[in-house]
Amino acid sequence: MESFEAHWGIPGGIAQTIAGSQLKGRRLPSPPRIRHELHLDEQAKIILFEMESKDISKPIILLAHGMGGCSESGYIKRISAKLWMRGYGVILINHQGCGPGMGLSPRLWNGGSSDDLAKMIDFVVQRNPEKPLFPIGFSLSGNVLLKYLGEGRAIPGNVLGVLAVNPPIDLRLSSAILSRKWSCALFNQYYMRLIRNQAVALMKHFPSALSPLKNLKTIWDFDVTYTAPAGGFQDVDDYYDRCSSLHYLKEIGIPAAILCAQDDPFVPGEVFDRVEMSDNVTLHQPEQGGHMGYISKYATPHGDRRWMDYAVLEWIQQLQKVGDK
Repeated sequence: MESFEAHWGIPGGIAQTIAGSQLKGRRLPSPPRIRHELHLDEQAKIILFEMESKDISKPIILLAHGMGGCSESGYIKRISAKLWMRGYGVILINHQGCGPGMGLSPRLWNGGSSDDLAKMIDFVVQRNPEKPLFPIGFSLSGNVLLKYLGEGRAIPGNVLGVLAVNPPIDLRLSSAILSRKWSCALFNQYYMRLIRNQAVALMKHFPSALSPLKNLKTIWDFDVTYTAPAGGFQDVDDYYDRCSSLHYLKEIGIPAAILCAQDDPFVPGEVFDRVEMSDNVTLHQPEQGGHMGYISKYATPHGDRRWMDYAVLEWIQQLQKVGDK
């Protein structure tokens, strides 16, 4: 895999993070989708979209969005289109209360929603029992994915490996940074605006549910007043302790790659230095890239400067080669 070097005009983690989120790229095709409605329990429903493979020999790729995002987030649509163009089948998920699933569940998802993810993965495997499955979790979903692997549950044999992109493995630390660091105030406001849209839809359809609208000033306040009680945790510390994937990395039993730039403004590079990891976990830490930014100085082999997309595609191809042996 070619190493990452940041674009000269976009230096630093903050700038890379903003550029990665806001820059528009070339227009890509909109692949046809099959809509699936999955019941997680008696009340909660989520929406998944399937892009059927053009090449039956290739694995299925599951893409899981980050906080405030959904299947319609720019990076999810962009990467899924690139995968589909190369013959892969793609599954785009929406966590509880997100995207097309807003208003279909009585609570919002959180950084520990690994039981929900397990049901989504089982759903995909049941529909495609002969196909390898490569789940990819971005940002908060990366934490959920790593937690899912390390909890001791039975992982379907179809899941040959996973990739977590910029996962906040220490939820307490990342929440504090986003909520209290002045340089991250813009990002906190951005995420809270997205979460507010989800909260409004939830209360419109489930007026008797616990309201997420009580305190939407910071991620930390939101976790204290909504995430912890809605998720059945004793308090916010119980939520952070039980759901941070740093506690589960040593138990992961299948190949798991983590991509996280050292200058990620929400996930400090040194957080990985104090974590015990299984031999199955591989950590890739470019010096630059920000939080899911990775706007490259040079065009990638795929013709643009989106190095994150290139890294995802390279990881899939390498894992596929291992699986074919």
